[in-house]
Amino acid sequence: MKTFKLPYGKGTLELNLPEERIAGVLESHAHEFKVEKSQEEIVKEALENPIDSPRLKELVVGKKNIVMIASDHTRPVPSKVMLPPMMAEIEAGNPDATLTILIATGFHRLTTHQELVDKFGEDMVNHPKIKFVIHDSAKAEDMVALGTLPSGGKLLINKTATEADLLISEGFIEPHFFAGFSGGRKSVLPGISSRTTVLANHCSAFIADPYARAGSLDKNPLHRDMLWAAQTAKLQFICNVLLDADKKVIAAYAGDLNNAHRKGCEFMNTLAGVKAIPADIAITTNGGYPLDQNIYQSVKGMTAAEATCNPGGVIIIATSCSDGHGGESFWRTFLEEPDNEKIMAGFLATDAEHTIPDQWESQILCRMLLKYKIIVVTDAPEQLIREMHMDYAHDLDEAVAMADAYLGKKDSKITVIPDGIAVIVNPAD
Repeated sequence: MKTFKLPYGKGTLELNLPEERIAGVLESHAHEFKVEKSQEEIVKEALENPIDSPRLKELVVGKKNIVMIASDHTRPVPSKVMLPPMMAEIEAGNPDATLTILIATGFHRLTTHQELVDKFGEDMVNHPKIKFVIHDSAKAEDMVALGTLPSGGKLLINKTATEADLLISEGFIEPHFFAGFSGGRKSVLPGISSRTTVLANHCSAFIADPYARAGSLDKNPLHRDMLWAAQTAKLQFICNVLLDADKKVIAAYAGDLNNAHRKGCEFMNTLAGVKAIPADIAITTNGGYPLDQNIYQSVKGMTAAEATCNPGGVIIIATSCSDGHGGESFWRTFLEEPDNEKIMAGFLATDAEHTIPDQWESQILCRMLLKYKIIVVTDAPEQLIREMHMDYAHDLDEAVAMADAYLGKKDSKITVIPDGIAVIVNPAD
């Protein structure tokens, strides 16, 4: 038997499999990448050597209203590590500067005060020169129009960003299941954009595009809109990090919005790119807390399994989902229509102007449900999992037994993906 420790919530789940059943294991090399420097040193060095940009301490000179876009509670960005050296750069260039941190909630629920403390630390949350603003994509009165996206949608972003005389951002780079990679331009769209803008960008035609996949930027229609939005919003400086399995910083890229982000994506691709190992069963996770707090986010981990599982096979995902479904509309899409074919037909018939909230996540989940049986090992209620057209298992042993029963044999090969959001699964040779 071979034993795997799979990330699950704030702990792990144990998976035991006979060696002869394991087709292969798909893991990011980021998990084994070692650095001699501390996390703080890595970030500081990136800030001191920005890519195609002056240093942050030079950019802040004479600026009165500095706004930094920061990730919300659903992202494992180590803000406690990143903010102090960024603040040091700001104070070095402009001792009188104050900083507004605009939390990029995108389409997520609002971040709580305690989540801010957990993410940034008590000292930074109570810092006399730092103010926090939580973005709410539903508040039309908080938005300012900045033109029309390449796709034709309206670009409406939080007025706090438009009022800045210097707009910067922090974030992290990982494979993203339809935007190619996280980080960089995503701070603006969807991060601080109006729900109207997010819905237009996340339309069914874009989600169905073959280039809207993990690791893909060129020709990706969602990325094209996102980059245009960030450039139009005048995002002048970014600091993005890459993380290992323990959510520790292993690399950092600072500087120009596009060029620094691209450099980070190129390095991530060398670490995260793996070749599919086709099998009838694929077992994956959503990387543990904070990324596996709900079913909505967990669709991402499922797509890694989708890229390696044989059609007609079984995807098993271990994800804690302590916050439940993660999206009312996402849940109701499946609750109110039992036929997956009808759900998909409805998505594809919906134009960009009429995209409904969470449609993109529903569309991707539905795409997988049409090809695979999906079994979820989770703390979420069994009824909720079944309402969303998936099967529920109490533990991984039960999930494998259910997969065997579904396939009608007990020797199907299994591909294991310990962290489904950390890999870019490319086609097998």
